[in-house]
Amino acid sequence: MKKRNLVLILLVFICVITFLDRVNISVAGATIMNDLGLTRKQWGWVLSAFILSYGLLQVPLGVWGDRKGHRTVLSAIVLWWSVFTVFTGMAGGFMMLLVIRFLFGIGEAGAYPCITGVIGRWFPKTETARAQGFIWAASRMGGALTPFVVIPVILAFGWRMAFYILGILGVIWVIIWFLWYRNKPSELKGIKKAELEEIRSDRETEADKGIPWSIVFHSRQFWIILAMYFFYAWGSWFFFSWFPVFMEEGGGFAKSELTYAVAVPYLMSMIGNISGGYLSDRLSKKYGLKTGRRLLGATGLAVSAMFMFLAGFIPGKMQVFIFLSLCFGIIDLMLPSAWAVCLDKGKKYAGAVSGAMNTAGNIGGFVCASVFGYLVDATGNYNFPLFVISGMLIISAFLFIQIDPTKQLITIE
Repeated sequence: MKKRNLVLILLVFICVITFLDRVNISVAGATIMNDLGLTRKQWGWVLSAFILSYGLLQVPLGVWGDRKGHRTVLSAIVLWWSVFTVFTGMAGGFMMLLVIRFLFGIGEAGAYPCITGVIGRWFPKTETARAQGFIWAASRMGGALTPFVVIPVILAFGWRMAFYILGILGVIWVIIWFLWYRNKPSELKGIKKAELEEIRSDRETEADKGIPWSIVFHSRQFWIILAMYFFYAWGSWFFFSWFPVFMEEGGGFAKSELTYAVAVPYLMSMIGNISGGYLSDRLSKKYGLKTGRRLLGATGLAVSAMFMFLAGFIPGKMQVFIFLSLCFGIIDLMLPSAWAVCLDKGKKYAGAVSGAMNTAGNIGGFVCASVFGYLVDATGNYNFPLFVISGMLIISAFLFIQIDPTKQLITIE
């Protein structure tokens, strides 16, 4: 097996753990609200506290990983968020939970920008979207596994124990990663010369200078990427934050039914990510980078918007389940293309560019998670916010069409 595939396996594992830790609180949401006496508005702020810090630290931690090296940085941030996963289980009220989730988000903020940086250093250009597809599929696998892991623990031992168990998994991963991984492929023992040549053949990723933000900020394409991801994130963060509570309180699913009601949409998303990674690379080879990336990204967003609208418009427990499952699966067809675009346009600054994109997305997620509870309280209807999210996805599709991955954001040496 090629060494870069072993790197990918380790990244897959941490992506599973990332979403186990993240979605855990959403699956346990109704139980935690009842136990701590939280309102829907307060719960929205608890969810948003994580998204806020997660979004704010994307760029700094992405840059830190590019400069310091992902062996040390990923080890540090995974250890950080694993500790605060454990602390979440110790929360005794609204304010304490708010602070802990904000600090938890600081750690997770660096995960995907650093993972993108690792891919940029270890994979040739022709394999980046495929690798991103596995990365995001793994995150969705973590989301799919969460109800099967968390709900039995909640029913048997209470919601706090679920956080203690998941925190330990992250610590185990840190030990393995730090002992085995190396920042440069050439530094890893046992790697063959032929594989090094494959990796180096068409990619320049070493950032020996700070990213020239003055140039980036004057790029119209940069702001289009950020805006596209901001509006897309309304859809994704609905699933990451309010979705389990929506299915339980708005969809009429019992706690025991949440295992499949939450897991199946995440499995659909996992399939969408793997398919999207392969399709993005294949379409790009056949029709060119511009058409390949745009076609999959814009189409996935537009079709997912339709299913989000239908989930809110057509009543019925199973209908909502089916439409939202399809929505989550199709929306993530575009995700590998979006992150591959950061590598296409950012090159050796891909960690910083992807961090900026994800920051914009998390601002969108913060607004969505905060507003969702207020919309439900104001309308008395859990379906109304779905129409708003559908509109945001349409805007994102329109913006994706305008991205040109063939033109680098930074062309200076």
